[in-house]
Amino acid sequence: MEELQTILRQPTRVRHELKRRSLSVVSVQALTPHMIRVVVGGDDLSGFRSLSHDDHVKVFFPDPLTGEINTPDFSGNGAPVFPLGKTVIARDYTPRAFDAARNELTLDFAVHEAGPATSWAQSAKPGDPLMIGGPKGSTVVPLAFDGYVLIGDDTALPAIARRLEELPAGVAALVIAEIEDGQGELSLETKADLDLRWVHRSAGETLESALETATLPDGDIYVWAACEGSVARRLRPQLIARGVNAKWLKVAAYWQRGSADTHATIED
Repeated sequence: MEELQTILRQPTRVRHELKRRSLSVVSVQALTPHMIRVVVGGDDLSGFRSLSHDDHVKVFFPDPLTGEINTPDFSGNGAPVFPLGKTVIARDYTPRAFDAARNELTLDFAVHEAGPATSWAQSAKPGDPLMIGGPKGSTVVPLAFDGYVLIGDDTALPAIARRLEELPAGVAALVIAEIEDGQGELSLETKADLDLRWVHRSAGETLESALETATLPDGDIYVWAACEGSVARRLRPQLIARGVNAKWLKVAAYWQRGSADTHATIED
């Protein structure tokens, strides 16, 4: 029985066709003072697939000086080849939702330190062009665990919100979410039995301290965490020390303080 449960709980990796898609903005909405929702659409979204809450697409933004959206080509071994003399501006974002009937993709932008992505989202309007690539693949985590733990900062909120919407009724879910202040709190919808803990940076609170006092769900749990790189590297050993099975744990650096366009999985 235990062996069967292990098999049923094994995450599955699904590869997708890597394609660049030319899109345009359909709508823009400020969800909170710290989060902007941009819906993009276009016929190029036909065939788009995203099967996991923590998938990411590469979003290519217009060069603010020229208005051009520049993207790399790819060599025979798949390595990116960047165009000479042109600026490629790209960042990774979670596909928050996809409406196949309308060919519309929802992207949520955390508003923090002013960068090209934040600046673009703050000024975006219907009709503005945008290009995306990916996702390359999806790691599908089965809905076969007794409970789920989701931990992250503002950049992880789209993935956390999407996963909560996917969880079935009756399963336990613990969310520890770090935001700047109370104005950043989102309404998170789920059928799961949710224990939600907001962590406010402005009050000096941290993900690590919140995790230390939180009660993890009973039984076999899957834990997912994503945040700034140095914090992610501290969270992983803290979670393992709490008894989390390393096979059922994923910790990712969604950004790195002082660096641009960082996305990495934290392992031992």
